[in-house]
Amino acid sequence: MKTLKSLSALALTGALALSAAALSAETIKIGVSYPTPTHAWAAGMNWHAEQAEKRLEALYPDIDLILINSPDPNAQASALEDLVSVHKIDALVVLPFESEPLTDPVLNVKKTGALITVVDRGLSQPGIEDIYVAGNNPELGRVSAVYMKGRLTSGDNIVVLRGIPTIIDNERFDAFMAEMEGTGINILDHKHANWNRDDGFEVMQDFLSRFPDIDAVWAQDDDIAIGVVAALKQAGRDGDGMFVVGGAGMKETIKSIMDGDTLVPVDVLYPPSMIATAMDVTVAAFKSNGPVAGRYILGATLITPENAASFYFPDSPF
Repeated sequence: MKTLKSLSALALTGALALSAAALSAETIKIGVSYPTPTHAWAAGMNWHAEQAEKRLEALYPDIDLILINSPDPNAQASALEDLVSVHKIDALVVLPFESEPLTDPVLNVKKTGALITVVDRGLSQPGIEDIYVAGNNPELGRVSAVYMKGRLTSGDNIVVLRGIPTIIDNERFDAFMAEMEGTGINILDHKHANWNRDDGFEVMQDFLSRFPDIDAVWAQDDDIAIGVVAALKQAGRDGDGMFVVGGAGMKETIKSIMDGDTLVPVDVLYPPSMIATAMDVTVAAFKSNGPVAGRYILGATLITPENAASFYFPDSPF
């Protein structure tokens, strides 16, 4: 009888071990790789990634999301190697630090059979990713221009502060200029402010010193817009009817829009939460009975006092 009990105990132990092993084997591991946050938008992206991790793992106990941020392209390439060799991931969500140096490392992950989702910055070789999620850069420029056209008339004057000289900046700027063409509204000058508050302050100081009559400022980015507003206030020109349009959806900007700010009355969305969208779609590739592969280009919504509350995340760092 004792022997039978011992055999039963061994059988139960073995069954539990097999069950645990089966559970482990069925766990879906998804790596999420993105640059270490060094500015407000990236900090917001990191926060949304962490929130999505908690939400998705609570919803799907067999999903294991592994978040890794990296300070430079080489570190990100090494992180991708670790996700494959150590964690043996089934899928990768990646926002490349830079497109060119991350293309081969992502391709190597693809060769393991992992599903690839690329976020925001495309790779230099097309066709590697299964899923692509990004904001709509041309639309951000176009929506900004449409709003300004509605507020201004022929003969009014605009100055433009651009981002870092990149394809993204060109797409935004070119779409803005195309929409403004033929309106009679004057673009007095445009200069790069590198999506940076200090640069925005300095560029706007220069514009204010050269142009006594400015009706509106397209800052393209919320960090730049903060620098622009500081320059306007320092020069005492924040109360002369001028208005500023930024972009991205920074929580401080959205809160001021909710409160009826007239200097920065609207914003155009370029959501740091796109990383969460990418994680949702990637998980859906394993959980949905419908196809999810493809390109997801998120809208560049005009944020106004009427809809601002829908885009306000007070706990986010951005």
